[in-house]
Amino acid sequence: MSLVFRSAAVPVLVGVAVGITGALLLAGLIRTLLFGIGPHDPVTPALAPVTLALVALLAGWIPSRRAAALDPPSALRAG
Repeated sequence: MSLVFRSAAVPVLVGVAVGITGALLLAGLIRTLLFGIGPHDPVTPALAPVTLALVALLAGWIPSRRAAALDPPSALRAG
């Protein structure tokens, strides 16, 4: 289960880290596109990546549970 979940979790966490870094570096450039929030508003930059990461990790956790429930010999015979 951890092997399948880790294969989904690592790219998600790397993508969130790169996205947050890029958003912080480009905050001055996108200032004109933001309406109703400031470029350094702490809630929005924290809430968006956390929500996306939770959804992506859930999308990886469900298949990992299914993979852990399979009987390996019967899965190999069926494949």
